[in-house]
Amino acid sequence: MQTSRPLTERAWVTLVWVVTGFFIVNLFAMIGTVVTSSFATRWLGTWLPAGWTGKWYLSAWDEFQLDDLLIVTFEVVFAVVALSALLGIPAAYALARREFPGKQIVMLLFLLPLLVPPVTYGIPLATVLYKSGLGGTMAGVIAANLVPAVPFVILVMIPFIEQIDPKIEQAARVFGASTFRLFIHVLLPLLLPGALAALLLVLVRTIAMFELTFLTAGPGSQTLVVALYYAVFAAGVRAVQSIDAMAVVYMLTTLIWLIVALRFVNPTQMVTRAKQQQT
Repeated sequence: MQTSRPLTERAWVTLVWVVTGFFIVNLFAMIGTVVTSSFATRWLGTWLPAGWTGKWYLSAWDEFQLDDLLIVTFEVVFAVVALSALLGIPAAYALARREFPGKQIVMLLFLLPLLVPPVTYGIPLATVLYKSGLGGTMAGVIAANLVPAVPFVILVMIPFIEQIDPKIEQAARVFGASTFRLFIHVLLPLLLPGALAALLLVLVRTIAMFELTFLTAGPGSQTLVVALYYAVFAAGVRAVQSIDAMAVVYMLTTLIWLIVALRFVNPTQMVTRAKQQQT
């Protein structure tokens, strides 16, 4: 029995590595297929394309107006990130520091947009936005994306705020710090790791958010992911290579922002840094 247990453990470890390797190989194979197709002149039934070209990127840029789509995407993403910080961080502070009747119900309401599939509340939300005149506008897209973004910031920030000893704030008050100075000089440096982690995830989540943006976007407020969907399924004949080039642009946009953010923030060290700052 002593030898069977290590064999079982090794079997499980081997199985985990095999499944993980299979997933990674398939993931890179799909990405490689799309990237290869975006540079292919013609690719039918062969291991490699008949030739290589970069014209599909120029074609996609002109046909799908990628410059306008990227501008709209960045405007929506930055607006959602900024508003999520302005609304979510103070709300998280109030929920972490105050006890009041019905607090658990409020926390449950904040959890719902994260637990429920977006299309479940996206359809009635889009109906309300269109009736109020915000549907199909940039403001409507931003408002729809704020519904899951603000609760996400709140839930990420609450543990960071609870780790800050209230005596630090009390000491700052004793020495005459106003609310503004308390926030800028005491709370903000301690909350910065958690805030950056939350806003980083909101940024990537908003770029990839399809359902809510699709339901509320109009011709002038489509983000890149929604335009990519229309390029694939809308009426008309489009070159597969041109659509693949658009998909590569979308993938690179998300990847670049993620790399830039991770250059300054390491999510795996957020809690450690917050604890070190307190000590």
